[in-house]
Parts: sequence; C-alpha cells; structure tokens
Amino acid sequence: MEPKPYQPRHHIRFVTATSLFDGHDVSINIMRRILQDSGAEVVHLGHNRSVREIVDAAIHEDAQGIAVSSYQGGHIEFFKYMVDLLRERGADHIRVFGGGGGVILPEEIDELEAYGVCKIFSPEDGRRMGLQGMVNYKLEQCDFDPPRNPELDFENLPEGNPAAIARLISLAEQAVEGEDGPFRALSDRLRDRGRAIPVVGITGTGGAGKSSLTDELVRRFLNDFDDKRIAILSVDPTRKRTGGALLGDRIRMNAIDNPRVYMRSLATRESRSELSRAINEALLILRAVPFDLVIVETSGIGQGDTGITEVSDLSLYVMTSEFGAPTQLEKIDMLDFADLVVLNKMEKRGSEDALRNVRKQVRRNRKMFDAPDEDLPVYGTIASQF
Repeated sequence: MEPKPYQPRHHIRFVTATSLFDGHDVSINIMRRILQDSGAEVVHLGHNRSVREIVDAAIHEDAQGIAVSSYQGGHIEFFKYMVDLLRERGADHIRVFGGGGGVILPEEIDELEAYGVCKIFSPEDGRRMGLQGMVNYKLEQCDFDPPRNPELDFENLPEGNPAAIARLISLAEQAVEGEDGPFRALSDRLRDRGRAIPVVGITGTGGAGKSSLTDELVRRFLNDFDDKRIAILSVDPTRKRTGGALLGDRIRMNAIDNPRVYMRSLATRESRSELSRAINEALLILRAVPFDLVIVETSGIGQGDTGITEVSDLSLYVMTSEFGAPTQLEKIDMLDFADLVVLNKMEKRGSEDALRNVRKQVRRNRKMFDAPDEDLPVYGTIASQF
C-alpha cells in the first residue's frame, strides 16, 4: 500500500535537476512532481546542469535539499564535487539526494553516502519504499529551518553575499506569516541602509513568455553595463490543495549564471494574489544591497489584476495573441496601467492582427487617438529568439 504524503512542519524548498551531460529527465520530473504534491516548493532547473549551477541555485534559493538524477556514468565525481562545493560555500546543511537506476552500483552508493550524500536511491529502494516513500524520506530529512545568523547576514549585505540575502528573504517570509523572529528588529535598519534602486515589474498571463522576456532583458543589461548588478524576484503560484509550488522560472533563465546576478524564486503561499506577501520585505532587503536594478516577475495573472503597479517604478505587461475576441481587451486592467505592453510570441499566426487590436485598445484607454503606432507603448517581441 502506498504511504500517505509526509506532513512537513516547515516550508521545505528543493532544487531539482539532472546532472551535466544527462538529457534523461523523466525520473527527476516524476520525483519533483511528487515533491510538489507533498507540499514542497520545488525550484526546477531541468536537465544538463553542472554542480556549480545547482549549488549556486540552492544557496540563492535558501533550499534545504537538492535532488539530482544522474544516468551519465560520472556520478562518483559529480556527487562528491557537489558535497565538496557545499562545504566550501558554508552550505553543508543542504541535504543532497540522488538516483540513477542501475547505473549507480551498490558499492558506489555506499561510497557516496559515506562521503556525505544524504541518500542515493537504488532500484531496490524503489521497490521497497515506492515513489511516495522515497519522497517522504527526502521531506523528513529536510524538515528543518536552515541555520541563520541574522545579525551577521545584515552586516554581509553590502558585499552582496547571496547566502545572506537568501536567508534574510526567508526570514521575511516567516515574519509576514506571523512567526516571531528577528526580521522585525532588522526592518528599521534595512530602511536606513536602503538605496533608491529602480524596480521593473513584469506581469502577464500564464505562459505568455514572461521569464523568457526577463532573461532577454537581463542578458542585454549585463552586455550593455559591464559594471552593474541586477536582482530578480520571481513569483510562482502555490497550489491551494497541496501547499506545494513549482518555481520553474530558472529553467528559462540562460543569462543569470553570472556573479553580477542574484535571483530568488518566491511562492505566493497565502497571498491569494500574483505576488508573495513578502514582496515588499524582499525589496527592502535588496535595496540594502549594491544592486543597480531589480526585476520583479509575477505569477500569471487574470484580467483584473494590477498588483505589480504597487511595487514597481515601471511596469511591463506581457501577453500573446491568444486573448480571444477583441472585446476581451476591454476587460484587461493592465492595458490601462502598464507603462509598456508587450505582445510576445509574434512568430505565431495572427499576431500582426492581434498587435493592431491591442494598439487600438490602448489608444481608446489612454485617449491617444491621434498618436501614430510608434508613439504607443505597445511592442511586438519574440523573446525566445536570442
């Protein structure tokens, strides 16, 4: 009989991926879906990820666990290097889990677990524990509050220390949920240290290509300003039934593997909106760090949602041609409030007609009847083309 999902006491965050040179992602996709169904917040990186990418993501995301599938034969070196790098970065509290079917031999499993890997799951474990049993084991091992030193983290903010930023954002999430903690005492000091950093808000319908567009903006920012730094707060929805979340925006981010970039994924949790309840606190923390630009990307929104305008200096609404009849445009509040409107995926059939209809609606909304197309803040893009 399949065991019931483990009920965690803490918000558990996992980073999942397949190892470098490994395109076999079926297993890790199954595991991360069960993790989500069991209440975990899963930052999924996809396949072919290096140890450094995975460890960097786990530290930036303040995760308790890393789960990696490896079928490429280099598992001994891969997992040992991961354990070494976590220790080197002062993040050896992060539990490492792996699997690779029959590719990883029993004696190799013993060697890796003796070295510091929390658990390598074998085919025998799968038969004995079942999928839910293996996930329950991971959750139980990661059901803890990561070690924190808020005072030291606060002092490390001017250096842009990603671990310090990540831990303070997690404290902020706990604070807005009503948990007693040290973040409240730090708030005034964070405000005193804060700088006026421009915040660009990116919002739009689910699947419109917000993350791909964000990635393209980050790439151009890094190319054009070789001495400036950027932070990204990316929000994805929490599933109400399970409490889990797929924080999947990193899988679209090709330009963030850069020391001048910090990215943190946030789940909406109990906010019941497209933003995390801790978004203002997270921005307060980032303003105390020497960043030059902050991008906030919301989860997918509906026609009446405009929350991004309350936390950003410039808002960008991303949509596609698949909005239905032109009358549907009259219902979209962001066509009133967005500083920029982007019709993405312009390669799709019918996009030129859709762009014309969006421009017509923006003209009506803003009483710009005599303005030529080039003066309207409406643009067509294909964000998936680099």
